Amino acid sequence: MKITLQVWRQANANDEGRFETYHQGGVNEEMSFLEMLDVLNESLINEGKEPVAFESDCREGICGACGMVISGSPHGPKKAITTCQLHMRSFSDGEEIWLEPWRAKAFPVVKDLVVDRSSLDRIVESGGFISVRTGSAPDANAIAVPKSNADRAFDAAACIGCGACVAACPNASAMLFTSAKVAHLGLLPQGQPERFSRAVSMVATMDQQGFGYCTNHGACQTACPKEISIDLIAMLNRDLAIGALSGA
Repeated sequence: MKITLQVWRQANANDEGRFETYHQGGVNEEMSFLEMLDVLNESLINEGKEPVAFESDCREGICGACGMVISGSPHGPKKAITTCQLHMRSFSDGEEIWLEPWRAKAFPVVKDLVVDRSSLDRIVESGGFISVRTGSAPDANAIAVPKSNADRAFDAAACIGCGACVAACPNASAMLFTSAKVAHLGLLPQGQPERFSRAVSMVATMDQQGFGYCTNHGACQTACPKEISIDLIAMLNRDLAIGALSGA
């Protein structure tokens, strides 16, 4: 395969940035998208040019580090996968592909396709934990949890914090991420004592970090590689209202 890559190059957060064009041949359709970028960077290094900076770690769809916007879609054209799980067979020979970083005020560009997503960590630090002493690990099934709650908590905990929901949202809102981190604790018995104060604290931190407001556009759900539902946002809004009224 031969492809044309339009890649966003930006030295740092203060640089204006620009797209650069690369014509890449010898692309095997069985390559992952990141393997294709590795090949591109080998070519650039051999030509004495600066390689394209992009982030990755597990390359198994678990860590969420590999996120980038591919031809207008976070993580690319396929649903329910991360960039590292995308393969070049999803593209056509001769296709032009545009690569950009996540676009959000709360995600300043570090370099090229790499952004600083530590704002998501700060949301979790503000309340995404259980501080009540629970003692030693209880025996299995000692605490009764309704299956519907256990299933929803498991679905929420599947969030890998990649930031695709933010990149897809026209308001750059992190409500889907925040609702997932609130819900996977708030649906379980251990998370009840701090349930409402957790929602208030994490949403307040989300606002402080520069994320936008949710207007139920729904793009976050579509872009999420773990297919987390916006139903969790409704649950977060209920907890937030209760917390605000109770002064949590």
